[in-house]
Amino acid sequence: MTNWQTQLASAFTNIEALCEYLQLSPNELNLSPDATKQFPLRVPLAFASRMKKGNPLDPLLLQVLPVGEELQFYAGFSDDPVGDLNAVKQIGLLHKYHGRVLLINTGACAIHCRYCFRRNFPYADLQLNKQQENDVIQTIQNAPSIQEVILSGGDPFVLNDARLARLFDALAEIATVKRIRIHTRLPIVLPTRMTDELVAMLKNSPKKVIVVVHCNHANEIDDDVAQAFQRLKSAGVTLLNQSVLLRGVNDDALALCDLSERLFEAGALPYYLHFLDKANGTGHFQVAEKEALALLTAVQNRLSGYLVPKLVTEQAGQLAKQFLHDT
Repeated sequence: MTNWQTQLASAFTNIEALCEYLQLSPNELNLSPDATKQFPLRVPLAFASRMKKGNPLDPLLLQVLPVGEELQFYAGFSDDPVGDLNAVKQIGLLHKYHGRVLLINTGACAIHCRYCFRRNFPYADLQLNKQQENDVIQTIQNAPSIQEVILSGGDPFVLNDARLARLFDALAEIATVKRIRIHTRLPIVLPTRMTDELVAMLKNSPKKVIVVVHCNHANEIDDDVAQAFQRLKSAGVTLLNQSVLLRGVNDDALALCDLSERLFEAGALPYYLHFLDKANGTGHFQVAEKEALALLTAVQNRLSGYLVPKLVTEQAGQLAKQFLHDT
C-alpha cells in the first residue's frame, strides 16, 4: 500500500484509543456505544493530530465524537433529508438539477463526520461497481444536456488512481461533458492523498476540474493541508470550499471569519455555508435559521465579499439549492 492508503487503514476506529491519544477520559465525554454501532467511528491520525489534547470541547473532536444525542428524535429529521433516493435514476447515478448528474462512486470515507447527511444512505445497494460505472457512462453519453459530472460518495478520492483514471478517461470521451466536479474531504483529513500521480491525472484532464473540499473550522488547516491545496492548484483545478454550520463547532462569527481567512490564504475560495441537512442522528448540531442569518450578517460586516460564503439549504424536490437571507 502507498503511504496514504496505510494512513487510511490505520485510522482511529476505537473511541478508547482516540481518547487515550487525546489525553481524555471517556468519562469526560457523553459517549454512546449505540451511536457507534449505528455509524462507526473513523478518524485519521492526520486529522486527530490537529485536535487540542485534553480539550473535550475541541471543535474538531466534536465533529467526529459519537454521542448520546444522536439517538434522540428530532422533528423534521429523516434518513433521506435531501431527497437523494427520489433522484436515483439508476444505480450510482443521481439527477436532481438541470445539466448536472452526481455519481455515487463509493460509500467509503476517510473520516466519519457525525453530521453527515448521507450517514443513513443505502450504499450497499446504490454505489457503483465497474459494470454499473460503464452503464452510467453510457447514460451520460446519451444525454447531451448533461454538462457537468459530480463525483461524490462517500469520498471519490478514497478510490485508487487506476479506478479514478478509468473514470476520467471515459468522461474525457464525452464531448458534451464540460466539467468534472469532485466533492472530497481528503485534502483536509488525509492530505497525503494528493500524490504526484493524482495531481498529474487532474492536470492532464481535458475537462475543467473543480475540487470542492469540505472544511468547517480554521483549526483543520495546517501546513500539510495548505500544501495539499497548493498541489491541487498547481494542477489547474478550481478549488472551492463548502462548510456546514454546526452548533458548538463553528456557530460563532469570529470562528467563521477565521475559517474564511484561512481558506483563502491556503488557496480555496469560501463558497457554501450549508444549513444543516436534517438527517437522523444529527439534530444536536442544528443552528436555528434566525441565528444562522445573524451570523451571516456579522460575517458580511467583517469580511470582503469574496470571503463570505453563500448560506444555503438543500430541500428535497427543489430544482436548486436555496439561498437563506433576511426577508
